[in-house]
Amino acid sequence: MSLATLSGMYLLAQLDLSDAFSSLGGARVITGLVMLIHIFFAELFVGFALAAPVLQYWGARTGTPRMDRLAHSLVRFNVLTFSTGATFAVLFLVLLVGLYPQVTASLFTHFFYLVVIAMLSMLLALWGMYTYYYKWDRYSVLNKGRHIAFGFSMGVFIWIWMVIMTGIDTFMVTGGGARTPGISAENVASFGAALQAMFNPMFVEMSLHRTFANLSWPAFAMAAWAAFMYARSKTPEDRAFFDWTTSVGLIWGAGLLMLQPFSGFAIAYAMKLSAPVDPVSGAAEGGAYGRLMGVGGDTFTSDLLYINLVLVVGLFVLSNVGMYLGAGRHPERGGRVPIRFFGLVAAVSGLYAISPLAEFPFLYMRYIMLLVMVLATLGAFVTYLRGRASFRYGSPGGGYRAVLLALGVLAAVVALNMGWMKSNSRAPYTVYNQPGYTVESSPPPTGFGR
Repeated sequence: MSLATLSGMYLLAQLDLSDAFSSLGGARVITGLVMLIHIFFAELFVGFALAAPVLQYWGARTGTPRMDRLAHSLVRFNVLTFSTGATFAVLFLVLLVGLYPQVTASLFTHFFYLVVIAMLSMLLALWGMYTYYYKWDRYSVLNKGRHIAFGFSMGVFIWIWMVIMTGIDTFMVTGGGARTPGISAENVASFGAALQAMFNPMFVEMSLHRTFANLSWPAFAMAAWAAFMYARSKTPEDRAFFDWTTSVGLIWGAGLLMLQPFSGFAIAYAMKLSAPVDPVSGAAEGGAYGRLMGVGGDTFTSDLLYINLVLVVGLFVLSNVGMYLGAGRHPERGGRVPIRFFGLVAAVSGLYAISPLAEFPFLYMRYIMLLVMVLATLGAFVTYLRGRASFRYGSPGGGYRAVLLALGVLAAVVALNMGWMKSNSRAPYTVYNQPGYTVESSPPPTGFGR
């Protein structure tokens, strides 16, 4: 057995993986795909970790057993899928160290103290999660307050981890702003220098946006899961539960979706303010904002921005359709009339915003139409909420469930595509405006640690 293992390792050592990487799109594509897979699971994890204790707390206050069951389902999903997401996180780190050793060493030394805090937060979040899940049967009955506190510890510490990672990520996109010094693969930087780099011009806006997004699209995913599980349910109780869960997911997802255009515009404005005053080359002219908006002409990133705008409009339209069809649960169905009106206004204004006429009759018409779309969706949302107390769950239509399945898939695509667009806005740099760190693979740093 050991001889066969050694023979296999010897054969692997003879392989030239550079050709394989090139045929698959290169180091950048491979690293990006691994990161996107990790992000898919990580965003679901963060969203469910934040939502589960809130749902359980609300269920305890209102006496709704379905809230407890849903909270348990969410944390169970996190327990079952954590190892998958963590595996891709480790694989991503291996690829970074092997293919981008210089920027990896520089980031780890510059943000060393913050990385340590982030890892401690992750460990505490995992402690909270496993305690919360495996003590459910005992503590949720005998000491619900303590049990909910374990759940909130899971959510708070994973949110701290997310915020720190966001600070490092936005530093890479903006280069830290005009007053922040660059990084280098030398000794560990001070805690103050790490904080200064973390609180870059884009940090607060992106942290808010990710918090909303990590709660919104997992909610749509939850609604899609419930729509799928409804078809597999055997008992009236299960069918009523999954139908009710689709409504919770739709409300949670659509409500937070309406906040994201505003935080998204704030991010774009922050990127504009962080444009380097002394660009090292023409590629850095205008900053990441210039690439994102296509200031000097259309770019791949600006094309991605338009694609994402189309997808976001699709999310709003499908959310309105879902609320319209879901309002059919009301015995009188009277609330469907205003929801239909608001939904049509949202659809027309959203389609106008992505049409060739979007800048007619003046430049900012696109943004006005997007605002109208959000406000119309808010009108449908409030109407849907007002009638929800009288809903009868257990027999949703097939069209309604199909819309929720489409919403779940589309929300996942939007979330991943937004991350791809944001990261691509800093190309050709891995840390913006620092020519020593580019998206091409690099040799290990020399003289490190001296």
